[in-house]
Amino acid sequence: MSEQPRLRVGIPKGSLQETTQSLFRRAGYNLRISGRSYYPDIDDPEIECILIRPQEMARYVGQGIIDCAITGLDWILETGADVEELADLRAPWPNYGIVRWVMASKEGSPFDTVKDLQGKRIATEAVGMTRRFLDEHGVTAEIEFSWGATEVKPPILADAIVDVSETGSSLRANQLKVMHVVLESTPRFVANREARKDGWKLEKIDRLLMMLLGAIAAATRVLLSMNVPRDQVDAVLKLLPALATPTVSTLADPAWVEMSTVVDEKLVRELMPRLYATGARGIIELPINKIVE
Repeated sequence: MSEQPRLRVGIPKGSLQETTQSLFRRAGYNLRISGRSYYPDIDDPEIECILIRPQEMARYVGQGIIDCAITGLDWILETGADVEELADLRAPWPNYGIVRWVMASKEGSPFDTVKDLQGKRIATEAVGMTRRFLDEHGVTAEIEFSWGATEVKPPILADAIVDVSETGSSLRANQLKVMHVVLESTPRFVANREARKDGWKLEKIDRLLMMLLGAIAAATRVLLSMNVPRDQVDAVLKLLPALATPTVSTLADPAWVEMSTVVDEKLVRELMPRLYATGARGIIELPINKIVE
């Protein structure tokens, strides 16, 4: 009897971990991460998960040890891994938005642009990214790998740094000024190229990705349902966002119809009073788990 095929999925450890677990839950998967195990449980017998630092993830996917994974664009570029990038997973959740890698130096220092760092020392965790940025600007400098607390190194241990910044608060706390934005990064879904040539794995990867993207698409949208006087349907349609495509259903009372549509949640507080003013009644806002478009 042949062994059941399994898809090996990389789950990012660290800052992306908690949000990734939540994303899988929203997508319909019960992903359980134990503090003592690097092999999370998931309620799909055809999937095997492994918890890996995002810095290493793309390399293992490129080597085929992992079939597909979530990691940051920054670490894909930093490692130079040969992977197939399938989707940008940016979402309005912690650590799933845009993060910036910035070049910074101490406030009051003579270093204002990358050109000022010719022959100087730069500390960073992203050595490859920093080297490429310097090469693009024709600058030669000493690049040192930083094991952490990079923002505290200027001006004594380094003349400048290249470090990740999501809000800029750490830079401000350490009196650092941003010289350049080196890269803007978001979480990406990547796959091994050979795995994509396997028919079973290809289908399994695409189905998993469909559910993850469906959960992200629903993150900021809700379903509005309401009863509308038939003679006010056109007025309601004019109020709804241009991309909305309402469903209109008949009711027992021929003078009324039911309308439902998906809208951005942030629009509801302005939209609902205006809908009411046109005569809409029984307006209901409902959460959405997934949208597959």
